[in-house]
Amino acid sequence: MQSWRRRGHQLHLPLHFVPCTFGTAMKQKQGLKDTKELTLKFEFNPKDGIDNPALSLAEDSVAAWVPRGTHRLCSPSDTEDAGKPRFYLLTKGDGESFGFCLRDEVGYKGHIIRQVACGGIAQRRGLQDGDRILEVNGEYVDNMEHFRVVQKIKASGNQVAVAVLDGNAYEVAKALNKNLAELLLGHTRPQLCHVVKDKSGFGFSVSAPEGVKGTFRLSVTSDGPADKAGVPSDSWLLELNGASVRNYTYARLTRKLKQSGSKVTLLVIDAKSEEFYRLQGVRVIAAMADAATLPFKARELHMVKGPDGYGFLLKEEKCSSGRMGQFLSEIDTGLPADRAGMRDRDRLLAVNGEGVEGLCHQEVVDMIRASGHQVTLLVIDPDGDEFYSLMGLSPLLFCEDGPHSSGTHTAPGSHPSMPQRNGTPIGTPRLCHLDMGPEGFGFQLQTITDKPGVFITQVAGGSAGKRAGLKEGDMVIEVNGSNVEQESYKEVLGRIKESGQQLTLLVVEQEVLRSYREMGLAITAVVAEGGDAAARAKALLGSRQGPRCEDWKGLSQSF
Repeated sequence: MQSWRRRGHQLHLPLHFVPCTFGTAMKQKQGLKDTKELTLKFEFNPKDGIDNPALSLAEDSVAAWVPRGTHRLCSPSDTEDAGKPRFYLLTKGDGESFGFCLRDEVGYKGHIIRQVACGGIAQRRGLQDGDRILEVNGEYVDNMEHFRVVQKIKASGNQVAVAVLDGNAYEVAKALNKNLAELLLGHTRPQLCHVVKDKSGFGFSVSAPEGVKGTFRLSVTSDGPADKAGVPSDSWLLELNGASVRNYTYARLTRKLKQSGSKVTLLVIDAKSEEFYRLQGVRVIAAMADAATLPFKARELHMVKGPDGYGFLLKEEKCSSGRMGQFLSEIDTGLPADRAGMRDRDRLLAVNGEGVEGLCHQEVVDMIRASGHQVTLLVIDPDGDEFYSLMGLSPLLFCEDGPHSSGTHTAPGSHPSMPQRNGTPIGTPRLCHLDMGPEGFGFQLQTITDKPGVFITQVAGGSAGKRAGLKEGDMVIEVNGSNVEQESYKEVLGRIKESGQQLTLLVVEQEVLRSYREMGLAITAVVAEGGDAAARAKALLGSRQGPRCEDWKGLSQSF
């Protein structure tokens, strides 16, 4: 056990999402509905692609059988497909490695795959030296800091889905200033949704073709529990409470839903994206999901050590999963940990952006001590810890990028999220200009239960929203110059629809929003990135520069 005590300075709580409510009320359908007569409307059987035999056979076979309706993956040596991304799901056992090294090299762009182990998992799947990783678990990472990409792969556990591009094709595309996100059009991430039953039920019904296992389509009642939890209507169900439904009959699924009590967690995917992954031969897993609507969120605690320390005790105990973890307890009232929002039995996930899962107690203690007089801890409360444990997932998979997303990483002990009353707020609101593409603006909106405002979710790769810089979780402050912070979902949606082919959004990340509100600063286009720089400087007169950043070039991480 290690205790950090003594008095310190006041810190503030980060914001976090809760389940969402939106839409107008309509008559609700209760319970599950057996629609065997709809069998002929199903154009394909998703389970064939979701659990594609080509993946397991191709790993060790010279010639793999590819089922009808799928495409065979080509190697970078095939001229026709050399400039196209390749998609892989890598699966390893406990104690194994994926068999490659991920590097950030001086003089080269991108996250580079090196040292592909001969006969290893990565080589058997088709990864090659020099490939650049574009996606990790469905999330575009080419413009992400290297250490965050490493963290995402580590948090993925024994399975990780990646999209890569041949090294030569990558360098040519960069030389021509091509937007690589456009190569990944055609799919969005699956969604992980936690639905809490009300008196009308879960708010969705299930369709299934007679005599076929694992093929379930969901119809969602407007403004019902499933709708509020972010479940898209007409989506395919892949997992129920962390278990795959690919071998479930309709009767078994109904029984499992009844046994779930008042809460269920669904992994769902839209038909277009399901087809995309199926044609790539990639089985969809929960680690690939967008979990923006989940009520279980990790929290960042920013603390400055006072004369009596931080005011908490760190203990090593067993987690819900049975593995050892680091827990926070004995929080002293009024000291930095208490003021930062630390709660008894919070589990520690990361120290200054570095994950601690799998580290021993002394290693974590040393990390905190090395931080000096400031530290940033990422934690999750007991309910969230139990939820992710039951799902077999790490909370780190679904942590937002937060303050590090600016493209730099601060030295330990100098976190950029430390708000200064006489200094500059962390981060900057962003003014995003969108030109509608063939598939619209490429994002979705949702609201936060019992709170005003609307936030961005489901930003499609390569879409107008992605190109403009929208991020999942951004709060919408203005639409075409009009403040919408107190407007309803329906009103905001109406403003966007009235925009025609062009749209301008003023958005802000949750952590930045917290900082501005704590300092009493209004968020307007004047202070936004993409606005008038001179006006912004005047509005924030007296601000101090942030801490110096480290050079993260030349890093290497083995997997």
